[in-house]
Amino acid sequence: MALDQSFVGRTYPPTEPYEVGREKIREFAEAVGDANPAYADPDAAKALGHLDVIAPPTFVFAITFKAAREVIADPQLGLDYSRVVHGDQKFAYTRPVRAGDRLTVTSTIEGIKSMAGNDILDVRGEVHDEAGAHVVTAWTKLVARGAEGE
Repeated sequence: MALDQSFVGRTYPPTEPYEVGREKIREFAEAVGDANPAYADPDAAKALGHLDVIAPPTFVFAITFKAAREVIADPQLGLDYSRVVHGDQKFAYTRPVRAGDRLTVTSTIEGIKSMAGNDILDVRGEVHDEAGAHVVTAWTKLVARGAEGE
């Protein structure tokens, strides 16, 4: 079943603030195998001009994808998540995510198209800090594979 095209442009309410912790950043950097000292050592981060440790560029995916769950779970959209694969991800930063940030995400459906029996959903997540300043925009592409015989 094709996704409802009228959802393009729909924006969902901002998430509750997510507080970025030093330990979460360190654990993420370790999990992805990035030994950059700015991700674990406050002095190393400060030597590079940051206020505190910073997060690896893909760290924000965990926050933005959690926010996109509201889009995914919207029953009116008609997305069968059991058929979804992650198609693409990209980020545009205003500044790095850093320990102590309290971030909110506002998700917007940027596009819906059908191709070769699959539905492709593009979701943009705008991430802002507690002061309302833009930190990063994340784009997530999800592909809902068509059922056999469709």
